[in-house]
Amino acid sequence: MPQETRGEPDVPPRGWARFKESPLLPAAVLVLILTAAAALFAGSYTYSMADPTPRSIPTGLVGSPDQPEGRRFVEGMEEALDTAVRIHPYDTAAEARTAIAEQRVFAVVDVRRGERAVVLDLSAASGASVAEVLAEAAPAVGRRTGVAVAVRDVNPLQEGDPRGLAIFYVSLAAVIVGFVGAIQLSVHARALTPAERVACTALYALLGGFAVAATVDWLLGALDLPFVESWLILALTMFASGMVFTMFNTIVGRWAMLPTWGLMVLLGNPSSGGAVSWPLLPSPLGLIGRWLPPGASVNAQHTAVYFAGHQHAFPFLVLAGWAVVSCGVFWTWRHRHPGGRETGPEAGAEAGTA
Repeated sequence: MPQETRGEPDVPPRGWARFKESPLLPAAVLVLILTAAAALFAGSYTYSMADPTPRSIPTGLVGSPDQPEGRRFVEGMEEALDTAVRIHPYDTAAEARTAIAEQRVFAVVDVRRGERAVVLDLSAASGASVAEVLAEAAPAVGRRTGVAVAVRDVNPLQEGDPRGLAIFYVSLAAVIVGFVGAIQLSVHARALTPAERVACTALYALLGGFAVAATVDWLLGALDLPFVESWLILALTMFASGMVFTMFNTIVGRWAMLPTWGLMVLLGNPSSGGAVSWPLLPSPLGLIGRWLPPGASVNAQHTAVYFAGHQHAFPFLVLAGWAVVSCGVFWTWRHRHPGGRETGPEAGAEAGTA
């Protein structure tokens, strides 16, 4: 009678091999990532916001730059602020006010002919932090240089937004809810087709933008918004943010939160110019921030609220560019996106058989 041959019993993996096959490995990776993310989050915001320092402040000048009072005052401001005051000369006060409205300058030094005095016109709406720095420095510089200085705020902030932070908060809400919404679609609505996913992202962006604008304006009265324009800016921000996560989810799968968080929160929000104006940010952040969705959103919303009639196309092009590129990448590699379902006759036949 032939003997039965028995195979070697399966030996369960041990040590590192067992750890690799267990759910503890991704958990350990997440622990390390979250630890690093906490440090980076605190560091990025502290680096950009804790000690805002002027680097270069665009300033208009009405009158002759050769007048001694004006020259002493400007030089004294540069010395006091330890920064360059970039002078843009204007022939009239009206031209200088237009430059403020178009956000080419943050303040205007008006040198009165025949008088030993200057008038410093500030625009808190252009940047509350910049206006505060200039308003604090100007009287001391005037006393030190022997120049009488009158300080005026020609474009103040709204009553419900005395620190100029409300626009930053509403834009921050649109950015975060935008990509969190896309995350939730990936988790709870994985069976959406690519077209349905884009449509649902657009829908919650429209509804979410309306809800944010209505809460801030109608319910709280914090800002008097140009409602339709502000609503559409928030909706475009939310859609672009959601599609950025969807794009990364297509490229790197379950780790998509890492580049999304890094781009939008660690880099985008501190450099947006919403909490600290661009002239006070470290130079690289001030340049990069304008090209990212949070900065573009703050820029467009800020102009809509405080500089009606002087809106720029650039922030809308930035938001639209991110949205279009993200949609294009997602659509091109949609077969790689987690989830989805089969559609068409074959899928219908399978469903009928089931």
